Amino acid sequence: MKATLVIGATTKEDRYAYKAIQSLLLHKHKVFAYGTREGNVSGVEIETHWNPNWEVDTITLYINAARQKEYYTPILELKPKRVIFNPGTENPEFIELLQNSNIIAEVACTLVMLSIGNY
Repeated sequence: MKATLVIGATTKEDRYAYKAIQSLLLHKHKVFAYGTREGNVSGVEIETHWNPNWEVDTITLYINAARQKEYYTPILELKPKRVIFNPGTENPEFIELLQNSNIIAEVACTLVMLSIGNY
């Protein structure tokens, strides 16, 4: 399975980033998690320091457009195949940057994509 990086990861069970990690694991995907606070979600450690060596196919965003700016370059440098903008994270400026770098930018919901089998 391809690896996914969840940006905005949290240990708060009511948050969609938390639910996404669990659903990705349930669907047998390798998961990396990045957030502002250390923690663990179903065995996945939440990293608080950016790792420029993550090898990921997909990045799924759970941070708003304003918070994304500082990650434009680090995300582009990871060279993922796609970045998913979950509801509330839509960002036309970043979408354009990704597309100009031949990275697929999808405005979609990771949880829905997994549940209907088109992740």
